[in-house]
Amino acid sequence: MTNSNRPMRTFMVLFQKEFLQIRRNSFLPRLIIAFPILVMLIMPLIMTMDVRNVNVALVDLDRSTASRRMASHIEASEYLTLVQNTAEYPLAMKALEQGDVDVIVQIPDNFEHDMAVSVPKRISITANAVNATKGSMGMQYVIQTVAHTLTELYGERTPAVVSELITVENRYNPTLNYRHYMIPALMIILFILICGFLPALSIVGEKESGTIEQINVTPVPRLTFILSKLVPYWIIGIFVVTVAMVVAWLVYGLTPAGSIGAIYLGAALFILTISGFSLTIANFSETMQQTMFVMFFFIMTFMLMSGLLTPIDSMPLWAQRFTLILPPRYMVEILRSVYLKGTAIGELWTSYCALTISAVIFNTLAAVTYKKQA
Repeated sequence: MTNSNRPMRTFMVLFQKEFLQIRRNSFLPRLIIAFPILVMLIMPLIMTMDVRNVNVALVDLDRSTASRRMASHIEASEYLTLVQNTAEYPLAMKALEQGDVDVIVQIPDNFEHDMAVSVPKRISITANAVNATKGSMGMQYVIQTVAHTLTELYGERTPAVVSELITVENRYNPTLNYRHYMIPALMIILFILICGFLPALSIVGEKESGTIEQINVTPVPRLTFILSKLVPYWIIGIFVVTVAMVVAWLVYGLTPAGSIGAIYLGAALFILTISGFSLTIANFSETMQQTMFVMFFFIMTFMLMSGLLTPIDSMPLWAQRFTLILPPRYMVEILRSVYLKGTAIGELWTSYCALTISAVIFNTLAAVTYKKQA
């Protein structure tokens, strides 16, 4: 055997060993297959910013046709539930304090009569803001419903005043479906969990069992050993993104508006980055517990500050600048732009370049920080 073929043969032997270890593990193969499917099936159903089932109490002091129409509009809304219709405000406030009601709408006395002859008293809307998101969104839904009712009532009296002067168009996500916004983020979370945790745990597992010492006393180069640990999880990562895209298509009807190749290119670069990062952490860890705690810290930072769950523009300026060094930030931009906008690779070249640089840095660190003791 020539010396030029020896490194490749060594790599292939270690590569096969890694896959054999994965296959012999009774848990990992099931995790790799079932985890992406379950996450893509279940999480889009429960991870949503859409606020529904807002419980409304109507305090009707007018008892008129107008107030009854307002009550019927609240009942007809798909977001609101009329749980109480009373003339006693303290009763509605008690329900609000107990958490049974989210929003109180109070219609003043003689409201319909005043509408016809003068300017009526204002309708009072009170929201439970303990849950700020539900309180704010719920109030907005109620305001829209009340405004729609008032428009109808005034329109019947002065039809010429009511006109369609506003045209609304929602680009890229016409139905405002929050799942379409979250599904690309869930794909990135899968990359982080599977291609981030598993390579690190593989290295540390061999440290704890002592098998890595057998590698340390062989003439296997550090780069060859690190690649044999990384490449299997690169392949697994590509499998995961394929499964995630198929589930998103079959279950939620979401397909990329842009090139699938752009998604695979971004996924490949991000998988390289996150797996290299995880091996760097593993090289400085001695136990699985230590590795998991450190990885958990970084993963929480990635998820909270990279735009996965909250918009970067809403963060303080210092935090926005900090996100520039977080690789998931660029993967979020790539996936959402390609999936929802159909953005081409050339328009996202800065994000691809940032991921390429991150991949080179972290994989180089993984190779350099691996301490091989001959």
